[in-house]
Amino acid sequence: MPPACLTVLSWLAIGLATVSALWIAADIWLRGHRQQMGIMEAVWPVTALYFGPLAVWGYRRFGWPKSPTWRKERGGEPPELPGWSAIATGVSHCGAGCTLGDLCAEWVVFGAGTTIAGLSLLPEYIGDYVLALALGIAFQYFAIAPMRGLGLRAGLVEAAKADFLSLTSFEVGLFGWMALMQFVFFPHHIRPDHAAFWFLMQIGMVIGFSTAWPTNVWLIRKGIKEAMEMRPM
Repeated sequence: MPPACLTVLSWLAIGLATVSALWIAADIWLRGHRQQMGIMEAVWPVTALYFGPLAVWGYRRFGWPKSPTWRKERGGEPPELPGWSAIATGVSHCGAGCTLGDLCAEWVVFGAGTTIAGLSLLPEYIGDYVLALALGIAFQYFAIAPMRGLGLRAGLVEAAKADFLSLTSFEVGLFGWMALMQFVFFPHHIRPDHAAFWFLMQIGMVIGFSTAWPTNVWLIRKGIKEAMEMRPM
């Protein structure tokens, strides 16, 4: 079992992240700050599951100006955003697919008791990556297809091109951290039914965000991946 102090810290972090995600979701759906790019209405709350209050700041700074309701309330055009905001939003888009895939796959592997060579790490890697890639491509499709006017097949192909490298670079950071969790920090393995496991996974996802950043810079500059922004309506 993890130390009691780590368990308390973990519950605090998880609670803060959950409140942050619910606040963003309520602001979008109840207060009417709908996003011009619909997929971002899922991306922002999911990002808060690992970035917590920092995601709330990012949403208020970069998400609010993308809302037609916000522009009507304030009047005029939205403020000019820094260039790096498009990269940050693009990485969060990729990270949302990874996060949901990891959440689902970790519970499936744990519930099934799947191991390889007596360890659950490799099945977790496989499950996390496959499900994250599927969800990531779906997320990317709903960003790319509307902007480029693509049909289903062409949209999925372009989404796969845009998301494969981005998602892989995100998972490289996360998987490296998971290996440290398994073999260095907690050799006896913290399981998904421990709060500490998910707190450490939050840290791993932040690391994945940082390792995916350079890849997204390159993908967006090359025009392979769309910047997660649209012109004001």
